Formats: sequence, structure tokens, C-alpha cells
Amino acid sequence: MKKILAVSLMAIFSVNLQAADMDALKAEAKQITGVFFQELKGTLGKSMKADGPVGAIKTCQIEAPVIASKHAEQSGWNVGRTSLKLRNPANAPDGWEVEVLNQFEQRRANGEGPDTLAYAEQVEINGEKHFRFMKAIVMPPADKMPCLKCHGDNLDPAISAKLEELYPADQAKGYKAGQVRGAFSLSKKL
Repeated sequence: MKKILAVSLMAIFSVNLQAADMDALKAEAKQITGVFFQELKGTLGKSMKADGPVGAIKTCQIEAPVIASKHAEQSGWNVGRTSLKLRNPANAPDGWEVEVLNQFEQRRANGEGPDTLAYAEQVEINGEKHFRFMKAIVMPPADKMPCLKCHGDNLDPAISAKLEELYPADQAKGYKAGQVRGAFSLSKKL
């Protein structure tokens, strides 16, 4: 009886420890995502003020991958962004990311608020366990952030021309405030 009780307690402790580990990984991923977003937002904001939206497009093309790489190197996580409607083909989602992005769009359509659109899961990739986390990027109102100037549906001709030059296969426009633009996507081998 004692042996059964000990095994049962060990199993319960193991499940709780795993849940605690998952919570810790989620918290770490949320923190990395927040810092990445703030740096990206600040960099684009400075560029918008200095060079306007056309200049910010070039800044985004050059600086966003550098910022993602910096946060990946500092944290030990894979850090990036993805979308169902890509601007940069290098950010193409894998199958897992496509499923989560579709879930985010459905959750948003069902009225879920932008701040709660996150998802985390432990998955197996090539026989190895990985922790994966995504946080939706939802288009803010135009008066809050100027994202719609480059991702909206009525783009200035100069912005359209620059997008065509830098991203000839661009699909990341036509959005309205409140729509899921994409997501931050992080993963870490366990």
C-alpha cells in the first residue's frame, strides 16, 4: 500500500512539476515577446518620425530580422514573426504555426480580446521535445499606431511603390483595425 501511495504521489508531483515548468516557459516566452515587440515598435516609430512610412518600410526590412536574431541569441530561444499573409517569404509559417494562426483568427472572430490571443504547447519534432509559443499580432486602430499605413487597404501610392520594390510578392496588406495580422513565434528545445 505504501509503495502504491508513493508511486501515486510521485506521479502527481511529476505532473505538477511539468505544469509548473510549462508555466515558467510561458512566462519566459511572454517576456521575450514583449521585449522584442517594444524594441521593434520603438525602432519603427523612430524611423516613421525621421523618414515617414516609406522610410520605415526599409527599416523594417533590415532591422526586424536583426532584432529577432538579437533576442534569439540573448535568450536561447528561436524568435520570429509569421503570418498567413506574408510580406517577407522568409517568415513563412510551418504547419503548427498555420494551425495556431487559424485558431487566433477564429478566436478573434468569436470576440476574444487581442491581449489574450496566445498559445503554448510542448511538441515533438524529429524525436525531440520542444516548447512552442505564439502571441497574436492584432492590428491596432490607426490613431494608436500607424501600422495600417503599410498594412491597411487604402495605401498611399508612394507606400505601395516601395512595398512593390522591396516585397514583390507582398500579401500583408488589406487589413483593418482589430484583425489578426500574424504572430510572434518562439520555440525552445527542451
